[in-house]
Amino acid sequence: MRDPAAPPPGGSTRAHPDEPVDANLLVALPGLARIAAAAWWRTTGWVAGASARASSRMLRAAVSGESPAEVIQEIGAELRGYLRELLDMTDGRGAPAGTPAEAKRDGTEPTLRERGADLLRRSADVSAADDPHPAYERILDELAPDEGRILRLLALEGPQPSVDVRTGGALGVGVGSELVAPGLNMIGAEAGCRRPDRIPAYMNNLERLGLVWFSREPLSDQGRYQVIEAQPEVIQAMQRAGRGRTIRRSIHLTPFGDEFCEAALPLHTGELDALPGDALLRNEPPGPQPDTEPPPRPGGPAET
Repeated sequence: MRDPAAPPPGGSTRAHPDEPVDANLLVALPGLARIAAAAWWRTTGWVAGASARASSRMLRAAVSGESPAEVIQEIGAELRGYLRELLDMTDGRGAPAGTPAEAKRDGTEPTLRERGADLLRRSADVSAADDPHPAYERILDELAPDEGRILRLLALEGPQPSVDVRTGGALGVGVGSELVAPGLNMIGAEAGCRRPDRIPAYMNNLERLGLVWFSREPLSDQGRYQVIEAQPEVIQAMQRAGRGRTIRRSIHLTPFGDEFCEAALPLHTGELDALPGDALLRNEPPGPQPDTEPPPRPGGPAET
């Protein structure tokens, strides 16, 4: 017969029957303590190093005149990289799976070759999601609202005509002709831009971003050029040119610009078709206004 005071089978004992102790927890305590100590040590070291690096970075930015927003963004990227590393979310090669490397384990920035190797590694990952181009968000930050209208016009209506005004040159054959007014167009009016006087600057910015290109070839519909050549600014340029002439060109979206419009602009919805002010911008008469007084009641005078 087993002694009632003897420990139960399995060898575990209890100091007090009312306070059970999980043997697995007792076994895991030393490991948990080591993990907590290592995390504390790494966090303390990173905070000290990051504080020194951030102070030095801010000082260099102040001397060189850099934007504080860019410096803060760089420091935030380093913090995000450390947190991912601390939580063991990396794929074992120093960067989270499917994302570009932001900082190495020692806190230094990766070299260009290391970033290129990471880029090629991610290009070979067939399971990665087909995300939009990483430049799209930056491009949106560098566009004026009127430039969004211009892109939408080009995406929906296709290439637009433009003309250069040049002097006639010697004997009227173009020898020695000079450019008087380049790239005159009606894009501002067609797109309903609020600042049509800024159209040349808008087009320069869109070309800089790789969204539009200026072709030397004309469009097939020559009637559209006749409308442009009748505009006051073209007539004035022709008068300045003396025996001037127009050279017919065209403005197109680039393939990159076409993909950007599909990904970033609401092209195929009606939400932008009735923007406030569109009728005014297009010189259209306003729509019917609601009655301010109720109509008279049938068979009697109006209520007072």
